[in-house]
Amino acid sequence: MDKIPTEILIGAYVEGVFPMSEEGEIYWFQPKERGIIPLDERFHIPHGLKRAMKKRPFEVRFDTAFREVMERCSDREETWIDPIILESYCELFEQGFAHSVECWDEDGLQGGLYGVRLGRAFFGESMFSRKTDASKIALVKLVDWLREEGAILLDTQWMTDHLKTFGGYEVPAAEYRKMLAKAVEI
Repeated sequence: MDKIPTEILIGAYVEGVFPMSEEGEIYWFQPKERGIIPLDERFHIPHGLKRAMKKRPFEVRFDTAFREVMERCSDREETWIDPIILESYCELFEQGFAHSVECWDEDGLQGGLYGVRLGRAFFGESMFSRKTDASKIALVKLVDWLREEGAILLDTQWMTDHLKTFGGYEVPAAEYRKMLAKAVEI
């Protein structure tokens, strides 16, 4: 298999399932606790990041370097992004279901994130940063965009201490399924 068919990926996301690769095998995950970034007033921008953003250290772009963002996200010692995942999500991007948020400066692409958008839900997949605050600024700009677009769910899959600083929290699978059903109804 050189890529996961788009209809299988979309169907999986609608059911709350997502793929990751490990040692050349594709595994499907549905965590018992799901990480969520709030899109309402509970979203928190740390004070130091607010100060950094006032300096406008990056030009933020959307969807101009999707493949490069994915490649940078995979450029780490351990990664779940193998060639099958890369090609599968690039296909989703070409069909308008996947998006990237990128932070650029005079030295090039310095940070960003990518994920999948279905209905009023966004499923964050991965982020990277080569310079301080680049991925954090990309996340803030993603939240701004999702708010403008009327999104109601920003799924981070798992919760991390880093995401908690933005107001991230976990919900049990049953609650997540209700949130997901409301967000993907068309």
